[in-house]
Amino acid sequence: MQRISTLGLLLFVAVALPVRAQTDPGLSAATPGFSVLAKPTDPAVSPFAEPALTPGVLLLMELEGRFEKAVAAGGGKAFASWFADDAVTLNNGRPAVLGRTAIAAQAQWDPKTYQLTWTPQGARMGPSNDMGFTWGHYEGHSKDKNGQPVVISGRYFTVWKKVADGSWKVALDASADEPPAAGECCTLPKP
Repeated sequence: MQRISTLGLLLFVAVALPVRAQTDPGLSAATPGFSVLAKPTDPAVSPFAEPALTPGVLLLMELEGRFEKAVAAGGGKAFASWFADDAVTLNNGRPAVLGRTAIAAQAQWDPKTYQLTWTPQGARMGPSNDMGFTWGHYEGHSKDKNGQPVVISGRYFTVWKKVADGSWKVALDASADEPPAAGECCTLPKP
């Protein structure tokens, strides 16, 4: 039992504190009222309004912007080009897709018929500055067989890693439908 507690403490000190210290200057584990599970009061707050953005966070946000712009212009082919060879995608109700080749085989949309856009809402860079993650909101716009607009939307999470040639690639991309409306989380279904 003592061994697990010591290991847990070491992992927290080695991983969580450097990331937190890098991304949230002045915030300590003893900060009264701080909860890592707390929702921000305004989810639409721009990460650029945060006064203490680190160079790592700014890099990740810039990568997201370039990624989104490339996909808007090039569709699925551009989307797949941003992934590492060993990348993974996870999407609602679908099995994991493993590897850039498999991701490219599924990312066959033309930007003239389907537009995927997203807005990053935050980012964190790891302590070694060679891996980090971003998250935000996405929307997909297309038309049904009758020409009527179809819009899907949800949340995404992207893990970025620096690869051997020094460039940054997507290691993991995960998305899910929009979260339930406020107050509906964790309630039992009504009969």
